[in-house]
Amino acid sequence: MSAPAPLAYAFAKKHGVILLELSDVAQVGLRDGADPLALIETRRALRRPLQVLPLSRPEFEQRLSQTYGSAGLSAADDSLDESVGLDSLAENLPATADLLDVVDDAPVIRLINGIIAEAVRQGASDIHVEPFETALVVRLRVDGVLKEVLSLSHRLAPLLVSRVKVMARLDIAEKRIPQDGRISLTLGGRSLDVRVSTLPARAGERLVMRILHQDQAALGLEELGFSTHALETFRGALREPNGIVLVTGPTGSGKTTSLYSGLAMLNDATRNILTIEDPVEYAIKGLGQTQVNTKVGMTFAAGLRAILRQDPDIVMVGEIRDGETAQIAVQASLTGHLVLSTVHTNNAAGAITRLRDMGVEPFLLAATIRVVIAQRLVRRLCPACRHPTPADLATARLINVPPGHTLYRNAGCAECGNTGFAGRIGVYEAIRIDDRIRRLISDMADEDAISAVAFEKGGTLADEVRRYVAEGLTTVEESIRVTRQEMAHVDL
Repeated sequence: MSAPAPLAYAFAKKHGVILLELSDVAQVGLRDGADPLALIETRRALRRPLQVLPLSRPEFEQRLSQTYGSAGLSAADDSLDESVGLDSLAENLPATADLLDVVDDAPVIRLINGIIAEAVRQGASDIHVEPFETALVVRLRVDGVLKEVLSLSHRLAPLLVSRVKVMARLDIAEKRIPQDGRISLTLGGRSLDVRVSTLPARAGERLVMRILHQDQAALGLEELGFSTHALETFRGALREPNGIVLVTGPTGSGKTTSLYSGLAMLNDATRNILTIEDPVEYAIKGLGQTQVNTKVGMTFAAGLRAILRQDPDIVMVGEIRDGETAQIAVQASLTGHLVLSTVHTNNAAGAITRLRDMGVEPFLLAATIRVVIAQRLVRRLCPACRHPTPADLATARLINVPPGHTLYRNAGCAECGNTGFAGRIGVYEAIRIDDRIRRLISDMADEDAISAVAFEKGGTLADEVRRYVAEGLTTVEESIRVTRQEMAHVDL
């Protein structure tokens, strides 16, 4: 007798029945409140006697996501029909489509669904679809590092890109200019947004999809990896009635997540919190969120100017990019608002000199800035397969530990995808603007002078990442990769 077909996802979700184990007797889970009559059709489809296990709604949703989301890239059939026309891909999708509820079995649709499901399963932040002359390469950015997961015929590139454009409501006929869009999806009950960006390239359009999990916006400050000193410094600044709170770091270092976590602490329904972002990454209940649209003149500066007429208590500006936005942010803080924003600099002290270079007067910076946080993300060692190794003399000097101190290295196992790392943790340095720092800012001191006073007792990015290595949270190589510039000042 041939193996019975598994239950369709649409049936399992609608009727609250899920196949848990298939042998001589089929073990199925029945969702709390589901109609038991669905078991009759389940038994007919599985052709087995049933053993029924009652499941609560949360347990059922978790099993549903695990069972149907684990197929991953197996949905990407190597024998894809490369002659599929673009017209067959251009049907309209609802505003929110469920990835696992595959109604149309077109190979390209199954391919896209499989890629996104695999990216979510691996915890990837970005999906890169890169066409070359001889191949279409798909790479995932997992824990900040890209890895190739699929290589297909280059003739599939226009089909795949066009289908994603349809899902993101973009113009599939326009291939000469970059386009940006968004797809709202669910995966086994979990909500996620996929931010889509296309870019014309020599061999076709490149496609990058950034996966935004809505539950990440609810992270508390304690979960981000702040040291005790940096956490109290950040919290203290957020409690101020006015001023500027800055978070700095390169792209992808978690600045927006830190700001959202700070806003979550302040979001108690007693304050009017407004944001201007490019783009709005997470929809937060209780926040008024506005998106930049430069095509119609809605810049950060214009949006911030309009927000200040909306009686805000707290304003979050996605990024201070120019002198005009910086000047308005300073004026907003002087008139009694708390302003949160980001600046792209390598360290905390660099944010002060960057704003000064934008044309903000030093005495205004000294009067308005409350705290500057710089951050990075380092990969955390997999606890299941990390292995100890004694520190040699050079490594001990770099990490500031005695020779022979037990450090840990990555090995690789099934649990971490043979990378040796599982997840990331934040590394932070914080400058609280006190009277001494204020005088230095007013006197136009450089970055080194400000850092020397601010971190006379330690607490720099390099100090914090050394502590992570010494405690076995990450490796020496990972710490150097992430904070190379800061570690370069250490003589071996």
